[in-house]
Amino acid sequence: MRRPPPYHKSGFFNNKVVSPLLTALRLTPSLTIRGRASGRTYTMPVLPLEHEGRRYLVAPRGNTHWARNLRAVGEGELRLGGRRIHFKATEIPTAERGPLVAAYVQQYGKKYGGFVAKEFELMPDPADHPVFLLIETR
Repeated sequence: MRRPPPYHKSGFFNNKVVSPLLTALRLTPSLTIRGRASGRTYTMPVLPLEHEGRRYLVAPRGNTHWARNLRAVGEGELRLGGRRIHFKATEIPTAERGPLVAAYVQQYGKKYGGFVAKEFELMPDPADHPVFLLIETR
C-alpha cells in the first residue's frame, strides 16, 4: 500500500490570524481556489515562483489542502497586488521538481522569518512538495 504524500499542517494562529490578515491586507499574493469536495471558494496567501519565464506555485508544507484542491480542480485565481490572474494549473512530475524547489527556497527561504526554509528542513525531499505550472487563461 502506498503511503499518502506528507503534509505539515500549519497551526491555529497561522490559519485563523496570520493567513487571513495577510490576504485581507494584500500584503502577499493570494490564491483563490474552489474546494474539491465542497465547491466553496478558499483564499490563502501564496508565494508564486517566477522561473525561466514561467510562473509556478510550490507547496512548502507538502500535500496541503490547496495543493489537493488545485490538483483536482485544475484552475484558480492568483492575486498579485491589484491584478487578478485566472489560470489553468498543471502539476509538475515528481522527477522534475528538484530545480524548481531549489529556486523557490533560494528566492523565499528567508522571507517571513525563515518560514519557507524551516518547512523545507522538515521535509527536504522535493518529491514531497507539489509544484504547479500556471498558465494564464484571461
